[in-house]
Amino acid sequence: MSMNKKLIKLGDIDPLDARRVMTKIESSFNIKLDNEVLQEATTVEKLSDVIINKISRENGDACSTQHAFYLLRNAIANTKGIDKCSITPHTKLATLFPRDTRIQAIQKIEEDLGFEVDLLQPKQWVIILFSIILVASFAGLFYSWLIGSAGILVSVTGLKLAGKFGKEMHLKTVGDLANKLSKETRLKAKRENSVSKQQVEQKVIELFSNDLNLQPVVLRRTANG
Repeated sequence: MSMNKKLIKLGDIDPLDARRVMTKIESSFNIKLDNEVLQEATTVEKLSDVIINKISRENGDACSTQHAFYLLRNAIANTKGIDKCSITPHTKLATLFPRDTRIQAIQKIEEDLGFEVDLLQPKQWVIILFSIILVASFAGLFYSWLIGSAGILVSVTGLKLAGKFGKEMHLKTVGDLANKLSKETRLKAKRENSVSKQQVEQKVIELFSNDLNLQPVVLRRTANG
């Protein structure tokens, strides 16, 4: 496709060509753009703002507490063979997960969800005990390397085993756990999908210029006239 090397804005590009590039943009950023919004995105800068806002909204929707609750409720119902309608945000976790089978039950929930929920922990006094041994062992290195090293090994191993076989739950209800998962997922999504406006603009210019055989400098970034 040939175009004059004058500065152009996105609105100057043939709609069919623009739509083809927009499809590639949607694929690159894993989003779906509304045609009505795109009609107003006549410059690279405006289109970049639309893309960033869309990414932010979809991340927020995917990480909502309500969404996390539905996922958690389905996983609990599937693994325990109970009616999901009987599970509410106020349902007690201790009721759903009796102490004797708690570790196995949580593992099944995590397998169904596809990620760890980090719900269980050892008793607080166990953590404190091994933490004290660890600190004392580091101090003991100055007096006896052998004894200090042995203490560090014992304390680290003890903390790992305590974490693996701990049965204490630091949350009380299904709603509490859903809120925790929502916050953690939101932070993870924010880290993984964090993009700057400059990065988005560069990608948009790259896709338009490559697909339409344009020089990057001819794409007008901001001006409307």
